[in-house]
Amino acid sequence: MKYLSYKIKFLLLIIFLIQNTSSFAQQVILGVVKDTKGLPLPGATVAVRGTSIFTKADSIGQFRLSVSQEPPFFIRATFVGFKPQDFQILRFDKTPVQLTLVDDALLEEIVVTSRRRSEVLQDVPIPISVVGRAQIEESGSFNVTRVKELIPSIQMYTSNPRNTGVNIRGIGSPFGLTNDGLDPGVGYYVDGVYYARPAAATLDFIDIDRIEVLRGPQGTLFGKNTSAGAFNIVTRKASFTPDYSFETSFGNYGYIQTKASVTGPISKKIAARLSFSGTQRNGVVENVRTGKYTNDINNLGFRGQLLYKPSENTFITLAADASDQQPDGYAQVVAGVVPTLRPAYRQFNAIIADLNYTLPSLNAFDRKIDHDTPWNSGNELGGISLNAETKLGPGTLTSTTAWRYWNWDPSNDRDFTGLQALAKSQNPAEHRNWSQEVRYAGQLTEKLSGVVGIFYIDQEVKINGTEESGTAQWRFSQSSTSTLWKTPGLLEGYGIYTNASIKSQSAAAFASIDWEFAKGFHILPGVRINYDNKDVDYNRVARGGLQTTDAALLAIKNGVYSNQSYLASADEKNFTYSLTASYRPGNRLNAFATYSTSFKPVGVNVAGLPTVNGAAATDLAVIRPEDTKHYELGIKSTPADNFTLNLTFHNSDIKDYQTNVQSPQLGVNRGYIANAEKVNVNGLELDATIKANQHFSFNGAAAYTDAKYVRFTNAPLPLEETGLTVGGVQVAFKDISGGQLPGISKWAGSLGGEYNTPTKFFNKEAKFFTAIDGYYRSSFSSSPSPSAYLNIDGYTLLNARIGYKATRGLSAYVWGRNLFNKDYFEQLLPAGGNAGHYAGVLGDPRTYGLTLRYAL
Repeated sequence: MKYLSYKIKFLLLIIFLIQNTSSFAQQVILGVVKDTKGLPLPGATVAVRGTSIFTKADSIGQFRLSVSQEPPFFIRATFVGFKPQDFQILRFDKTPVQLTLVDDALLEEIVVTSRRRSEVLQDVPIPISVVGRAQIEESGSFNVTRVKELIPSIQMYTSNPRNTGVNIRGIGSPFGLTNDGLDPGVGYYVDGVYYARPAAATLDFIDIDRIEVLRGPQGTLFGKNTSAGAFNIVTRKASFTPDYSFETSFGNYGYIQTKASVTGPISKKIAARLSFSGTQRNGVVENVRTGKYTNDINNLGFRGQLLYKPSENTFITLAADASDQQPDGYAQVVAGVVPTLRPAYRQFNAIIADLNYTLPSLNAFDRKIDHDTPWNSGNELGGISLNAETKLGPGTLTSTTAWRYWNWDPSNDRDFTGLQALAKSQNPAEHRNWSQEVRYAGQLTEKLSGVVGIFYIDQEVKINGTEESGTAQWRFSQSSTSTLWKTPGLLEGYGIYTNASIKSQSAAAFASIDWEFAKGFHILPGVRINYDNKDVDYNRVARGGLQTTDAALLAIKNGVYSNQSYLASADEKNFTYSLTASYRPGNRLNAFATYSTSFKPVGVNVAGLPTVNGAAATDLAVIRPEDTKHYELGIKSTPADNFTLNLTFHNSDIKDYQTNVQSPQLGVNRGYIANAEKVNVNGLELDATIKANQHFSFNGAAAYTDAKYVRFTNAPLPLEETGLTVGGVQVAFKDISGGQLPGISKWAGSLGGEYNTPTKFFNKEAKFFTAIDGYYRSSFSSSPSPSAYLNIDGYTLLNARIGYKATRGLSAYVWGRNLFNKDYFEQLLPAGGNAGHYAGVLGDPRTYGLTLRYAL
């Protein structure tokens, strides 16, 4: 009995060990790999994603894969000439799995989430352009500035991160200096979180999966009103399958960029993802005064995610990001001198002759400056968000809560010379906001889908600005021949010091549905109810310079800078709607027509007001909202399996268009915002993609845009008309009705092609590829009021890359941007005070480099 007892105990021990080591036992997955026609793919590789475990299919496509981990996990099937495909294993089953791979020669359907649900791009009756992760990475498009070269309907202008405007079809943000009292007309969303500051557009992309650009008003789909369109940016998500990627790039001008991303499970229900990006590049503009090169790049950023999956139907993601730009950069180079209508002694050349000064170069593309004030653009953005999604009935209920910050710490030399005219000119700012969006979206029935939601955002911006005169400011500001202007120290150190804040709240309810009321016929109504409230507190104090009680000297000082303070508030309620009809008889055609209305929220001036009879014109403190009436007609077609062709006509009539006014005759130091009575924008857009065969693919896009002021009677004078008088009376405004809007080329287009062929590197399946992309835009105005001088010539840029890429293992390629080293301007800007000289924001010269990427 004692012996039997030991045997029983030993048997129980064996059973216990087997039970507790079962998770480490080998399990076998049986299956077959085929193509879409059902033919076997002998030699196809089947691997457990994120591991080194793999096998090969036999002569009839069958495989046997031994694994030692518990489901769920992914296996990846690859075969030369076919798209790699992941398949999720939820449980071990004796039934063989069927793995089907799609021929690489077939054009892949693009899935988007722009309407808050996953849909095939060609089925969505909205003009949408999509740029995928591979295209972003391989083309070196590490921020929106470069993505605009891929989508010709986008315009982006940035003289520094704060003064950044992102437009679609030429509308969205007024051209020129940014005024914090205006909301952008183009929405910028990252994983459903609204980014309120346009400075976000200059930051490096971190772990981007794709960018969806929606053109036209989209207020019935997105939380914050988007009167001109929206960027819907989707990042790569945390995954329970381990995945690692590392990338580094080296290029001329000391360019170095490093990216890393790691994801995997922490527990059975929690996964994490951590991503990092760092970019450095030496300056491309020489400061001959200091011997340093400015306009460098110095960016750091990270993004972290925690995914909690309590059930198969619920996903909760906590995400945090932080980005920091600290460049010695955004210097502008004098690009020309315009004769104004001021007296001869107030012309720029006369001023610098009296000060015994000469410019370091008369050619902006010598890339030489002698600025005496450093150019710095400290730009910090970041935040935290909590996103919860749960499948509820036929749709998904989503809640997105976010808090974001922006810190802006600049140093500028806005006289653009080596003279101490404007010794300081900067507007540091701090921005904080939190937002909440709740929406329900999905395929409600077989014929009905839609989205309904509510949104709220609370924002505050605090500004602590400084504009201060140097030793040469008296000569630039001199407005009479009086010798009192030469009084020693009169204006030196004299300036304005601003404390301002703007608080705003916005709330909205929105809904949009897609109803197939008959076979192939869809009607898509949408509505939006919006409320906006803004409060501004502006206080500007003039101080410094020569302390005096002399009335004549005080009059000179007050004519240069003066005190100003005011309180203003505004609120606005509005109702907008859209109605789209579409006909989708099958997968080959989607024809649609849309009529929509949109409001861009009420604005408030938070950078000073014009003076009338020595007092601030407080009636200009509040700016009316833009009222847009928009319609478009479009066709999305797939004439063949490997060919898509889309065409859209659009027209927008905008009442009370919000625009910048900069006029030194009005006592405004940084310009202010006002309303143009009416603007019209119309045009045509073409998008095409061709997959010629297994090796060649091509894509192209073109946009024709005609944008003009239908009526604008109180526009600022162009630079060359500064000083205009009529009957001895100073003129500050001009009727520019019929003139072209700034920043918009009539013609813009992009064209690209890629050749690839299967190959092997280091015994890994890979593809050799070579690609070339071209971008063209015609000439455009760079002045809020049409000018004979501030026009930018059209230009063409050519980019290319060659190398090999692998799904796993090492990828390497050489790239080049602006291969013909084209000299071109991004923007032209008059110097403060309108003395006659203007500066240019220069496009980058030719750059090239090598990128290495390793993925596990």
